[in-house]
Amino acid sequence: MPELPEVEVTRLSFAQRIAGARIERVRMGKPLRWPLGISPDELVGHMVLGVRRRGKYLLLDMDCGVLLLHLGMSGSLSFSQDRADPGVHDHFDLVTNLGTLRLHDPRRFGAVVWAASELDAPATKLLGKLGVEPLGNDFDLPRFTSALGQKTSPIKQVLLAGELVVGVGNIYASEALFLAGIRPTTRANRLSRPRIARLHKAIREVLAKAVEKGGSTLRDFSNAQGESGYFQLEAMVYGRAAEPCRVCATPIKLIRQGQRSTFYCPVCQKS
Repeated sequence: MPELPEVEVTRLSFAQRIAGARIERVRMGKPLRWPLGISPDELVGHMVLGVRRRGKYLLLDMDCGVLLLHLGMSGSLSFSQDRADPGVHDHFDLVTNLGTLRLHDPRRFGAVVWAASELDAPATKLLGKLGVEPLGNDFDLPRFTSALGQKTSPIKQVLLAGELVVGVGNIYASEALFLAGIRPTTRANRLSRPRIARLHKAIREVLAKAVEKGGSTLRDFSNAQGESGYFQLEAMVYGRAAEPCRVCATPIKLIRQGQRSTFYCPVCQKS
């Protein structure tokens, strides 16, 4: 599933190229996770002003509202002047005078939703409960420390929930916890202030590095220019069960938490 770095990498790969584009046609394929919320023809003639990201959502700011795009479990976007016929898994085309933005989504868990503004009900329903952005100024240490002190769940589950900080998905939660030396099963409210400070810093470092490396390509992720990511090649624990830890050579352990795979080093992450 594309996580925050992959979504940000996707945004960066087409945001400047689509800014100022005028919509010429909108094609809808098979139904996605949620309905568009507007007749596709009503978008024709309007302009795309820019592209932002909120968590794992891409927000296309338009002169008539905002389009919220989510890549779901297996989705990817492409933006190209090549207007090739859509394939069987291409379920949304935003055809503009500058190129076509296409959503490819074999499992159809992705979504494209229109809202009159970011304060409109369709947008607030999807974005209203998201935590702060981990790479933004709002992700401050005192607030993070206070919030973790009220959580009794395992720290990895707290990070994945997205209520305190948004977008720290399975891959990057495992990596950040390793960098901070924290075992994924440790209860959030048992963490000391120094350990929380290390985790706060690790979350920022891991996500920033992942964006720099183009995200992670575990199956078929590519950005809007068709380029794969390479962060997974440098992962310290994720996907490395039974392989030696890159720091202490102890075999990496794999456990299940909330039906998700968790990877950690039992020596470097003692508690």
